[in-house]
Amino acid sequence: MGDGNIAWMIVASALVLFMTPGLAFFYGGLVRAKNVISTMMYSFISMALISVVWVVWGYSLAFGSGGSFMGPFIGNFDYLFLDGVVTDPSTAAADLVFVVFQMMFAIITPALITGAFVERFKFSTYMLFIVLWVTLVYAPICHWVWASDGWLFARGALDFAGGTVVHLNAGIAALVAAFLVGKRRNGADGGIVAHNVPYVLLGASILWFGWFGFNAGSGLSANFTAVNAFLVTNTAAAAAALTWLVIGVIHTKKFSAVGAATGAVAGLVAITPASGFVDVAGALAIGVTVSMVCYFVAILMEKSPIDDALAVFGVHGVGGAWGALMTGIFAVEGIGGTAGLIEGNAAIVVEQLIAVLATLAYSGVATFIILKVLDVIPGLGLQEAENIEATGLDANVHGERGYIADGAD
Repeated sequence: MGDGNIAWMIVASALVLFMTPGLAFFYGGLVRAKNVISTMMYSFISMALISVVWVVWGYSLAFGSGGSFMGPFIGNFDYLFLDGVVTDPSTAAADLVFVVFQMMFAIITPALITGAFVERFKFSTYMLFIVLWVTLVYAPICHWVWASDGWLFARGALDFAGGTVVHLNAGIAALVAAFLVGKRRNGADGGIVAHNVPYVLLGASILWFGWFGFNAGSGLSANFTAVNAFLVTNTAAAAAALTWLVIGVIHTKKFSAVGAATGAVAGLVAITPASGFVDVAGALAIGVTVSMVCYFVAILMEKSPIDDALAVFGVHGVGGAWGALMTGIFAVEGIGGTAGLIEGNAAIVVEQLIAVLATLAYSGVATFIILKVLDVIPGLGLQEAENIEATGLDANVHGERGYIADGAD
């Protein structure tokens, strides 16, 4: 990796890190004013906590070689504290910039889950949960898909920047968490109670901006692949935002800003696995169709007994799965080296389906077990007490308020 590529990867890593504050604004604007600090802190603390986890043992589990038996499923502890990552001084910068870039993915993925249980999840439990989840769920799935000896990697599954590893993984975990934590109290369940729509638009815009590092950086070089990934990422986001807006107008007769922002995020989610494999035509198709699918899933989820507060499963879970499957359909051999269904390769769609189902099953079951264990540990538990939830997590848990008049009692 030359100096120019290393410089680009440093920039791309910073862009991906910037996405997590963007997520904090996006989620923070969607909740009630008395919970804005709590919601944003879920993302902020992930930057601090997972940064430490990643350099101590997370990277080793995700990208270490597990040997002949465990190698397809998880790494080992050879890279604890990043010891042994750099073996040749001439490649030290390239080795470390890969660690940094992947760290940013590990940071934002558990933060994505939090939209499902905002306004009610215990912060102390959350901190322990994300350490366990990144260790036991994120790192293994990352290894499956992106490590050279991972079993899905060996099968040829396509995930350029995290459709399964990040979005589907977080989406199904969010659904499980919402189910186990229970509904919000005091009438908030069943729909979004956005207190600050400008925050939502700001957050979505930061996410859109940072996503160029997320996707265009995943080729690890400043080359045609990066430029194409940049282009198709923007195209899919734009198409999805417009589609969601139009569907919303038909459905509600209003040009919803939250809807347009949500659509853009859905498009970014769906193009993530495909960004290194599809052309602009494929990106347009992915952007339009993912908004159609996610919009109606989000509507169904609002009517379901599961209180996925900010539609994390509907956008990230469904969008990630849809993007993974559409990658198998629209992949262009001349761009990513693998032909998709439209070029006559039906086998890759099967591999994409296997990757989707494996991620759903493992992440769902493992997340369920982690949360059930945390729920029965004395002093932990999942949901805050009713009186704390009623008066707001900001004042009760963090001792601070986002605004002077925040609606808290």
